[in-house]
Amino acid sequence: MPLDPQVRKFLDQLKKTGAVPPEQLPLAEARRQMEEASLALGSAPAIRSIEERTIPCSGGDIPIRIYRDLDEKNAPGVVYFHGGGWVIGSVNTHDKLCRELARDSGAVVIAVDYRLAPEHKFPAAADDAFAVTSWTAEQASQLGIDRRKLIVAGDSAGGNLAAITCLLARDRQGPNISMQILIYPITDFNFETGSYRDNAQGYYLSRETMQWFWAEYLTAPADGVNPYASPLRAERVEGLPSALVLTAEYDPLRDEGEAYARRLAAAGVNVELTRYAGMIHGFVRRQDAFAQASSALKQVCDSIRQGTPLPKP
Repeated sequence: MPLDPQVRKFLDQLKKTGAVPPEQLPLAEARRQMEEASLALGSAPAIRSIEERTIPCSGGDIPIRIYRDLDEKNAPGVVYFHGGGWVIGSVNTHDKLCRELARDSGAVVIAVDYRLAPEHKFPAAADDAFAVTSWTAEQASQLGIDRRKLIVAGDSAGGNLAAITCLLARDRQGPNISMQILIYPITDFNFETGSYRDNAQGYYLSRETMQWFWAEYLTAPADGVNPYASPLRAERVEGLPSALVLTAEYDPLRDEGEAYARRLAAAGVNVELTRYAGMIHGFVRRQDAFAQASSALKQVCDSIRQGTPLPKP
């Protein structure tokens, strides 16, 4: 399908601003740029409560933000990991999305401010993701979460962390995770897929940016073959939670996300894979710009409420 007209308009406007990709900026400026760009995504909805907390773990205290819109007991619990290539992004950049998730799904959403690279190399982010998920399972009753409805979710690098958390939970015999929601996830240290070649430049996320993210995240390229960095390289994916996987047609990460979904399905995991035609990486956060972003958010929230991956409405 051709590029969605709303996406074409967005890309044309972005080009006119002269925006500089993060790999060409000082690290602090790249992070500031994402924070400021996130403020332009539209107003965040008001919800019933937002609580800031820190979770102690071996790597130090992990800040989290707990979102709740309904006064219910035994709600689904969604541990959410933000995108940003493990290098940029924060709970602030994804505040609007997490509010929307809490409002539209009825879940308690726990957003994780995991440690970023290059200050904290692999596997720091994965360790933090697993630690907060384990804490959430342990504190489920106090948080008003049904322990049987523990879900991990994330976009891009956050989708990578959600997938890895499921691998770690299986390999370490807990906690029990009911579903993983992977939104255009990073699943493999590989820049030679068809979608990387076809969408290398001009579609918001570039091949060069992804190479920079990986270089900042890994201590050495050899770490990229570790399945807790590249879940697609896991020796086995049997016994993992049900999965909802969303990809975008004009995204360098499209093929690896879809390859992971197919691998899960072949191993007997319940999987719903949806490719959003004409879309680019990062589209789900842009509810005010792209009509399909609303469809994707609805699909995610419907799946959270039903407790199982659901097809695109």
